Amino acid sequence: MATYNKRGYKLPKEKEEKIDNNFIEDVNVEEKDSTTAKAFDALDETASKTEEFVANNQKYILGFLAVAALVTLSYLLYQRFVAEPNQQEAADELFVAQQNFQKAVDGTKSQDSLFNLVLKGSEGKQGVIDIANQYSGTDAGNLANYYAGIAYLNLKKYDDAITYLKKFSTKEVFLNAITLGAIGDAYSQKNDAKTALEFYVKAAQSNANEFTTPRYLMKAGQTALALGNKADALKYFTEIKDKYETTPEAGTVDALIAMAQ
Repeated sequence: MATYNKRGYKLPKEKEEKIDNNFIEDVNVEEKDSTTAKAFDALDETASKTEEFVANNQKYILGFLAVAALVTLSYLLYQRFVAEPNQQEAADELFVAQQNFQKAVDGTKSQDSLFNLVLKGSEGKQGVIDIANQYSGTDAGNLANYYAGIAYLNLKKYDDAITYLKKFSTKEVFLNAITLGAIGDAYSQKNDAKTALEFYVKAAQSNANEFTTPRYLMKAGQTALALGNKADALKYFTEIKDKYETTPEAGTVDALIAMAQ
């Protein structure tokens, strides 16, 4: 019979039984049991001390738990029976003032009379001043500060406008920019151009977009120019030209850049 002997082919070697020299057979059972017993003794001792502490301080622990439960329950009850009803009630009161505000902004009737209705109330509903004071912890109470500030600004009561606009807070980026810009307008009308400039810059920088940013960059540039600060004015005008070239402000900014140079 012919033997198949392929090049490079080697017969496999018989497997050698490997001995694990690292395996340790001799285990000291008594020593292991002793160590385990000591561990359980330590656990028993710790448990006993814990039980003793709880027993000796049971009154204080129960008192603490009772206070924590009372605080949690009070918060839940406040949210359910005070905060939520207040929020709904404030929103209901604000609805008529919002309608009058929108009519004033749209210019459908005498603006001054409508803004006064916004502030003082109408149709049996409170005005935004009372809503802001009575429901200060609600979203509607917070929003009432904005309406009050803008109403006072249009009525040329600039100190009152600043007071209420500064009370208003929002995470809505456009409304935040408009609020800062309105504060700038109030200071500008008070002939405090330096403070007005600060708020115009804040309004421009609060959120980069093509609606509010070029608008307040323009006001910042014009105010800086009026203050004689041509370098800053040029910076604001140039930013409009470079970054917001499609906006209405960019259409007139070249002449202002020439004035600032």
